[in-house]
Amino acid sequence: MNHKIQTVKTPSLDPARVRQLLAAARGSRVLVVGDVMLDQFIWGRVGRISPEAPVPVVEFERESFMAGGAGNVARNLARLGAATELFGAVGDDEWAAQLRQILKGDGIGCAGLLACPERVTSIKTRIIAHRQQVVRVDRETRLYVDEATTQRLLRKLEHGLNAADAVILGDYAKGVMTQTLLDGAKVICRERGAWLSVDPKPAHHLDLSRISLLTPNRKEAFEMAGLLDTTPGAPPERDVSLLQVAEKLLDTLQPALLLITLGDRGMLLCEREKAPLLIPTVAREVFDVSGAGDTVIAAFTLAIVAGASPLEAAILSNHAAGVVVGKLGTATATAEELLASFDRE
Repeated sequence: MNHKIQTVKTPSLDPARVRQLLAAARGSRVLVVGDVMLDQFIWGRVGRISPEAPVPVVEFERESFMAGGAGNVARNLARLGAATELFGAVGDDEWAAQLRQILKGDGIGCAGLLACPERVTSIKTRIIAHRQQVVRVDRETRLYVDEATTQRLLRKLEHGLNAADAVILGDYAKGVMTQTLLDGAKVICRERGAWLSVDPKPAHHLDLSRISLLTPNRKEAFEMAGLLDTTPGAPPERDVSLLQVAEKLLDTLQPALLLITLGDRGMLLCEREKAPLLIPTVAREVFDVSGAGDTVIAAFTLAIVAGASPLEAAILSNHAAGVVVGKLGTATATAEELLASFDRE
């Protein structure tokens, strides 16, 4: 293909259509499978430099916890009104107990969250002062889960799909996403006619062929295609390298849809035999991009199962991302906030 990138000049939807899709979304059920973690935020302020080393001293004010990784995808779905179930592997520890409590408070089913005594629950601790992240500390297990755990996850997923519309797989390089799990999910979704979205981690070199939706960012897309980025600063609509990457991924992996997120430049919606569509960002302010990719895959998938076209789903997920990057920390967008972002236009 030699399609040129076409820009969607006004990346918007009629508010009445947004209300219709959000109403339909509230009757949907989506399963999320992947690496689940606990996000800890320590909030404080800096008033001096340490006399021990040239580093800031953060004076503690408060802390907060929320589900991260695939858990954040589930949070985004639940906040938009979907019934949500989460599947993954955690440790048999106090952090896992706290994570389950948080998930239940968010209205997310976690019967598919398996306790593995040989693992520790992944925790990301972010220290934030004056709306700036000072440092992040990770405590985690990165070893792949064993075959028995993978098979347990697949059995639970198969059972869960009896009353679900879609599955989202989130790979965050913590060991849950294996080729066996991916292949099993493909088979189960194909047999049940369920939509399958995957947020990939190219370093794992998994076979990602024939997925309903792939959502790499620009860097990940180049890694997946095995191509060099020769036009990193080019405007997206004239980004020759990006177009080559999109064409190669569509040709080799044959996803139904490919959505390449481009940060503050928006996103590129790609479909075989069609010109790629550039949807410019609608974000007004950017405080924190943490978790924006989780919001995109959650909102896009939910829009599709609610009856949206691919373009409508891309526009809706673009608006959802615009909401969350205007917040500090791993954030979500509510249905009300999403609708308000369209009403403002």
